[in-house]
Amino acid sequence: MSLRRRITAAAALAVAAVALLLAGAGYLSTRSELVSQVRNELQQRVEVVVQLAEHRPHPRAGRHRGRGLGLRFLRVRPPQPLGGAPGYFQFVRSDGMVIAAGGVPELPVTADVRAVAERGHGSFFSAAVVSGTHVEMLTRGISAPFTGAIQAALPLTDADHALHDLLVRYLILVGVGVLLAGALAMWIARAAIAPIVRFTTETERVTGALDHPHRLEASGAEELTRLAASFNQTLDALERSIVAQQHLIADASHELRTPIAALRSNIEIFLDSDRLPAGEREELQRAIIAELDDLTQLASDVLELARGSGPADHTEQVELDEVVREVVARTQRRAPLLSVTLDIEPTVVVAAPDRVARAVTNVLDNARKWSAADGFVEVTLRDGVLSVRDLGPGFEPADLDHVFDRFYRAGGARPMPGSGLGLAIVKQAAEAHGGFAQAANAADGGAVVRVSFGPAVRAAGGLSLTGNGGDEVVGLGR
Repeated sequence: MSLRRRITAAAALAVAAVALLLAGAGYLSTRSELVSQVRNELQQRVEVVVQLAEHRPHPRAGRHRGRGLGLRFLRVRPPQPLGGAPGYFQFVRSDGMVIAAGGVPELPVTADVRAVAERGHGSFFSAAVVSGTHVEMLTRGISAPFTGAIQAALPLTDADHALHDLLVRYLILVGVGVLLAGALAMWIARAAIAPIVRFTTETERVTGALDHPHRLEASGAEELTRLAASFNQTLDALERSIVAQQHLIADASHELRTPIAALRSNIEIFLDSDRLPAGEREELQRAIIAELDDLTQLASDVLELARGSGPADHTEQVELDEVVREVVARTQRRAPLLSVTLDIEPTVVVAAPDRVARAVTNVLDNARKWSAADGFVEVTLRDGVLSVRDLGPGFEPADLDHVFDRFYRAGGARPMPGSGLGLAIVKQAAEAHGGFAQAANAADGGAVVRVSFGPAVRAAGGLSLTGNGGDEVVGLGR
């Protein structure tokens, strides 16, 4: 069901509900008033009979006296039809005997009526359908000239007719009101949804031409203005994502072109390697394997970057300090002369283990790459922040803003192996876990890279160890 129809139906139902409530309240109020009038009339007429029966004067009865006047009232009064306007009367004695006008009781004598007749006092109203006539009855106890009760009834025919006519009018009014409300709601819904329809049309036009980016005009009603602004922000994020993907593809293609060309050239030479000296042939084989390793690493780095900075699909509690120890151990096996100082504390983060390990590895590899073979690296893990410092040449001021850019390589790094994706992967992994990555130059020389993988749980106490050479590193926690 369309929104326009839903608004129309909701408005019509709301009007119908309110109209039915008001009509029901009016009907019940009118019914109560009509029944109350009939009851007042019954009370007045019964009071006249009681006054006559007990020999007490009444303004409407005149000054009649003598015992048994109540019974004589019935005997001298001509029989009245049950549904007649003057009303109908009958007496019930305490022994259950019924004295009725015309000699034939018309009104039902229930247990409640007999109880009032036995007591000779009390009264109550009741309704009944007697001989096809809807009547309102009043039963009242008397004590003279005998103990019993008087039953009086007045027809409700006029009241029923009036209520029936009123009910028909109310139903007609409710039906007309619902129809008018539906028509008005349809017009209002059309007017209210018109801006949304225009917004939807404009949105479809914009999203159908993403190659030619446009933005929605943030004007009109406040709600639509906020919606347009939010949609424009979504388009901005989508455009940035598309541009980043295009740049990643272009940069990856550019980076792949050179090693692939070199690999192809070496393979062509290797095909004729039977004419080369054995030493040159072995060197050529090593070059091909190295180029294949570079291509594999580059493909792996591109795939890692393609994951983006979104939250990881699977996270668990990771002991970051243990990850750092393992990575340091691997780093010193590659560079056995490199000295590494560890100042770490037990730290647990909620993260994707593979991404954290990859990022820590890249940070340590970056420090190893810029350190001398017998250089020195400081690794610190405090308050959930990993800090790695080397004593190399540090970052050039012009490079500091681009250290974490994809495929960015400083002038001094171009002769070195690598694709310029290592630190970009570090930043992406950190941001994916709600952390950060920063690069700076130490005051007394060298470069410092600080990484956080989000809020950490830190155990009491820290651990400070120093390793120099592969044998000492083995004892750092493996």
